Amino acid sequence: MGSIIVAGLDGSLRNFGVAKLAVDLTTMALSVIGLELSETAKDKNKQVRKSSDLFRRAQENHAAVVDAVKDCTVCFAEIPSGGQSYDAVIGFGITIGVYASLPIPLIEVSPAETKLAVLGTRTASKEEMIEWAYATYPDAPWKTQKRGGVIVPTLKNEHLADACAVVHAGIKTPQFKQVLAILKANEKLVA
Repeated sequence: MGSIIVAGLDGSLRNFGVAKLAVDLTTMALSVIGLELSETAKDKNKQVRKSSDLFRRAQENHAAVVDAVKDCTVCFAEIPSGGQSYDAVIGFGITIGVYASLPIPLIEVSPAETKLAVLGTRTASKEEMIEWAYATYPDAPWKTQKRGGVIVPTLKNEHLADACAVVHAGIKTPQFKQVLAILKANEKLVA
């Protein structure tokens, strides 16, 4: 039946991770075809209003994510919740706004579904998620640095690793199974 491109999203205001994976529709095998990390920082200029700076950062994330997913059939994402501070809630709102404005369908997965899908536990650490992703997709374009003469993944891969894991959880959802059924039905109609 071929393959489709999907995206896993791990959004935040500062680091917005996008993992693009090809899904073989016959075997459901996954392969990473791209990793994007949109990084935004607060403007240090005291003359810039905080609201204007937040708007700029939202626009940067929006533009980066829309560009990254333009050739995808569907996206999977964890929708943030439970912010304990003003800044966290603002970041969550901007992330949800980016998700809501995407031009392709988005399927929600929970953080627990994501961790269970790849490590079999709800309490996986950031480091464990990065190790899993790096081991599962060793040829992916991870963010690396040289440490002691050895190339190692950086902690910036947290968002990219989570985005990969989100895809693993997303392809198990009932909503994605419906997408597959529609794709298969359309293939029969075209043939």
